[in-house]
Amino acid sequence: MNSPTAQSISAPSITHGTVWALAGPMIVANLSVPLVGAVDTAVVGHLPEPHHIGAVALGALIFSFLYWGFGFLRMGTTGFIARAYGANDEIALARITLRFLMLGLLLGLAVILIGQPLIRFALYCIDSSLKVERLAEQYALIRLWSAPATLSIYVFTGIFIGLHNTRLALVLQLVLNLVNIALDLLFVPVLEWGVAGVAWATLIAEYTAALCGFILLRKSLIKALKTADWSQILQASALKEMMRANGNIFIRTLCLVFSFALFTAQSARHGELILAANTILIHLHSMMAYGLDGFAFAVEALGGSAYGAKNLSNFKRAVALTSLWSAGMAVTVGIGYFLFGHTVVSWFTEISEVIKTADQYLIWMIISPIISFWSFQLDGLFIGTGHTKSMRNAMLVSATGYLIMVCLFQAIWGNHGLFMALTGFMMLRAITLFLYYPSVVRSIAEQSINSAN
Repeated sequence: MNSPTAQSISAPSITHGTVWALAGPMIVANLSVPLVGAVDTAVVGHLPEPHHIGAVALGALIFSFLYWGFGFLRMGTTGFIARAYGANDEIALARITLRFLMLGLLLGLAVILIGQPLIRFALYCIDSSLKVERLAEQYALIRLWSAPATLSIYVFTGIFIGLHNTRLALVLQLVLNLVNIALDLLFVPVLEWGVAGVAWATLIAEYTAALCGFILLRKSLIKALKTADWSQILQASALKEMMRANGNIFIRTLCLVFSFALFTAQSARHGELILAANTILIHLHSMMAYGLDGFAFAVEALGGSAYGAKNLSNFKRAVALTSLWSAGMAVTVGIGYFLFGHTVVSWFTEISEVIKTADQYLIWMIISPIISFWSFQLDGLFIGTGHTKSMRNAMLVSATGYLIMVCLFQAIWGNHGLFMALTGFMMLRAITLFLYYPSVVRSIAEQSINSAN
């Protein structure tokens, strides 16, 4: 894989600078993601009634299943690319790129074909007001057509991260999000398209970013296509390995999406006011998560490459340094929410009742970073090394525990209990993944011994 994506991997050791060179661009890129969600909420939050906020929240929730469920395309691509990159295997890099791009486009077309009945079924399952559901359906039926572009973007982002070139991942994300924000501000306040304007802004932005991804990777793609051995690219054993890893990540991601979907659905049961307040607070959680994920992406790339190179010392150093910086960032975010959380909430809406309600539950966003960053780091570690079965099993246990906590805690403490269950879910994710961590270390040590022999 030639320029612009390939770089030298000859550095003898991983430093703080190495971590920030990878994490820094991804922090900026990731923080722009919830910013788009924040703008989506803010432009409709300044409309007269709160049901517009709820409609965008429920419409986006549907795409948590339709799109986030396919997050394995980003994560699986990163893991496979990073390990091939660490092993200096140029042929494998080209084959992996073509396999994942083909898979992304095919799945995008499949989503368009089956999307409409899924959207209507999802709205049927969610208990909300008729006004919210009608607007949410309008939003979802527009966004449905962006599926091929969205899934291509996942693959491009995974390639750039796996190749340690997060600057190009940043470019891709900024194109997506800046176009989305600009069109949000045009379509809703200026043209007065309402919730439909938010959906059109997202669809146009996603196709613009997908085109950008093809342009950024054009030289490598042209070379890969010219030299492609399709019998090897479509080799049954290679496809089986890819689908097995992606299947594990899919199950893990589906559990994660279900958990947050359950949170939103349970919020809707408390009424439009609680739904609007919780939606805003979850945006704060997303801003925290996307920021801390910069270090998770760094450990995906660095840990995955060290795993592919069978370098245990670099692997351990990647884990230690990325976790150290992630912990520092988590404390900083928690302090920031403590000092400025009320101000941030007020950016989303001018409705005083929603602001007052959100303030009552802000404490959960203050403590969330300190508890959550552990699971983000461990997720990145398992994705990069390809230990996806362990990650899947840990998530299944965590999601089951979360479902139990939602039922118990919410019955006793209401909306506070709902946030308590979400916090407990993040703790369970970290604990269950940590139990599997020694097996990852052992596997690298065993590979090193086998290589030496």
